[in-house]
Amino acid sequence: MSQAFAEATKFRRGGRANRRALRTDNIEQMLPQLKRGLPYMEPLNQAQIDLIDDASMAILEDVGVVFRDDIALNDWRQAGARVEGDLVKFDREMIRELISSIPAEFNYHARNVANNLQFGGPHSMFVPMTGAPFLRDLEDVRRNPTLDDLAMFHKLAHMSPALHSSAHHIVEPMDHPVPWRHLQITYSSMKYSDKTFMGMTTSGKNAEDVMAMCDILFGKDFVDQHAVTTGNINGNSPLVWDETMLGAMRAFVKRKQPVLCSPFVLGGANTPASTVPAVVQLNAEALSALAYTQLLNPGARAIYGHYLATVSMRSGAPMAGTPEICLMNYMIGQMARFYDVPWRTSNTLGGAKTFDAQAGYESGVNLMAVMAAGANYIWHSAGWNEAGMHCSVAKFMVDAEQCAMAYRMTEGPRWDDFDTALAAVRDVGPGGHYLGHQHTQENFERAFFMPKLLDNMSIEQWVAEGSMDITERALKLAKTKLAEYQEPKLDVAINDELLDYIARREREIPDAGGLNEEY
Repeated sequence: MSQAFAEATKFRRGGRANRRALRTDNIEQMLPQLKRGLPYMEPLNQAQIDLIDDASMAILEDVGVVFRDDIALNDWRQAGARVEGDLVKFDREMIRELISSIPAEFNYHARNVANNLQFGGPHSMFVPMTGAPFLRDLEDVRRNPTLDDLAMFHKLAHMSPALHSSAHHIVEPMDHPVPWRHLQITYSSMKYSDKTFMGMTTSGKNAEDVMAMCDILFGKDFVDQHAVTTGNINGNSPLVWDETMLGAMRAFVKRKQPVLCSPFVLGGANTPASTVPAVVQLNAEALSALAYTQLLNPGARAIYGHYLATVSMRSGAPMAGTPEICLMNYMIGQMARFYDVPWRTSNTLGGAKTFDAQAGYESGVNLMAVMAAGANYIWHSAGWNEAGMHCSVAKFMVDAEQCAMAYRMTEGPRWDDFDTALAAVRDVGPGGHYLGHQHTQENFERAFFMPKLLDNMSIEQWVAEGSMDITERALKLAKTKLAEYQEPKLDVAINDELLDYIARREREIPDAGGLNEEY
C-alpha cells in the first residue's frame, strides 16, 4: 500500500478550469483546502495580546494545571516543572520553548491522494459535527442512531464538496456495544469516504486501535511520516487534564498524528463570567496541553483547540451564536497566530430543537465569526443542533452548502476576468443587458454562488413546486444524494485485514454488559 501513497505529496493545482470543474461537473468532487483571501478580524492590539499572554503565563506559573495522570506527572517532573501532588506549575520560558517546535503548517494525507490537504497558515478545512447521541433522520424523526445511520452521514460527508473530512462518530451508533464502538466507527470513516478522517480518543487503548487501523490502511512507514488522521483531546475546564485524554494523546503524539488540544469552555460556568478573562484561562489550558505534546515528541503536530459556549445565567444551559462567542473566536485566532500554531474552532452550532429560524440564525452568526477569525480546523461544520444532542440530516445538508458559500466568500474577490468583464461593459453600453454576452455565457456558473437549498423562487413557482420548506428540500436532496452514492472501494486485501483486526479486537475486548437495552 505504501507504493500507492508515493504520490501523496502532490497537491492539486488551482486554475480557472479546475475550479469550474470542481463546482459544476461532479458534485462529489471535494473542494481543495480553503486558501484565505480576506484579512482577519483582529480586535486586539499588540499591548492587549501581550496582556493576555502574560496573564495566561502567570496562571501557569502561580495557579498551575492539574494532570490527573501519573505518567504525565512523571514526565513533567523529569522536565523540571514544579509538581505538587497532581498539580503542575510551569516556568513561562519552558512553555515558550516547548511550543516553539509545533509545526505551523503541515499536510493531511487521505487514501485518495486527490483529497490531500495543505493545513495551517492561510489554509482551512471544514469537518462535520461529531458525538451526537440522537439524530433527526431522513423523515425528520428524532431517535437513537445506529451504525447504518453513521454510515449514512459518512456518505453524505463524502458527497459534500466543502466538507474535507468524514470526521468519526458523527452520531453515536447505539446498536453496538460501547467497548467495541470505536472500531466500527473508525472502519465506517475509512470505508464510506476516501477523505481524511478523525480518530477516536475515548481511551488510550482505543486510540492505539485507531493507529493500528491506520497502519493497515496506509502502511506503518507511511503513517510514521505523514498526518493521516486527527485526535481530539478535551480538557476539563477549569485547568484539568485527565488520564483518559492524556493516554489517548500519547498514542497519537507518539506517531506524530495531529491532536486538537481543546479546553471545553462553558463561559460563566467553568470560566470567569467575563469574555477576556475567559480567553486568558482557555489560553493557559491550551498552552499546557500543547507544551505536553512537545515534551512527549518534539515536532509532533498539534493544534490549539477549544470548544466554546456561553452559559445562560437564567437556565444554566449552553448557548450558541452569542456575541461573546464571536469575540472569543476573534481573540483566540489572534493568540494562536501570536504563538505561530494552527488552531481549531467549532462552526455551525445551534441550540434549537428543530431545524428552525433559531438554528439558522445561531449557525449563521457562528459561521461568519469563524471565517472572520481565520480558524484552520473548522469542526462541527454540519448537522449540529440541540446543543450537540442531535445531528439533523436536513441541517447537515444546509450547513454543508453554507460552508461552500463561506468558502467562496473567504477566498476573496476574483480578478482573473477583470479585463474581459470590463470589455463587456463597452460592448453592452447604456440600456443593454448582459445575459447573452459571451463573457456572461462563459462565467455565469462561477460568477455568483447559486445555492440549491435556499429558495429564491417567486411565490407562484414555489407553490407550484409543492410549497416545500427548507427542511423538506434538504431531506429530499439527502435522499437523492444517497441514491446516487458510489462507494470509494477499499482495496480488497486491506478491507479484509481491517475486518480481521476488528473481529480479533472484539474477541479480546469484553463488551461490558452487552448492547443498549433498547436493542
